[in-house]
Amino acid sequence: MKQVVLIGLLSLTAALPLGAREKDPLTLRVSPAVSFAPANLIVRTTVETNAANRAMEIVAESEDFYRSSEIQLDGDSAPRTTQFEFRSLPPGTYEVRAVLYGAGGDARAEVRQQVNVIASGAGN
Repeated sequence: MKQVVLIGLLSLTAALPLGAREKDPLTLRVSPAVSFAPANLIVRTTVETNAANRAMEIVAESEDFYRSSEIQLDGDSAPRTTQFEFRSLPPGTYEVRAVLYGAGGDARAEVRQQVNVIASGAGN
């Protein structure tokens, strides 16, 4: 009986995580991933609450186009989710990135996602 209990406890212990994984400080979701030009991209970011958070920059960049937006964050009082919209993007393969900055202007986290804006063929 003692062996059964011991084996049960060892099995339970083996199933427990060894350490708590920290949550990502910044996540990014861009939609649509593929669209026709001129495209409107919706960018949603989620920032983990932290007193050191001071600013966030969102960039949409292709070979021929660049657009960015920056917002100030009030540390742990800032909203967790923010939505940006980039309107009328021309055709291209875009890297959309979000950068989270700390109090000293240092980059605390950066995430990227690629999206494609396809020429519509109308008038071309």
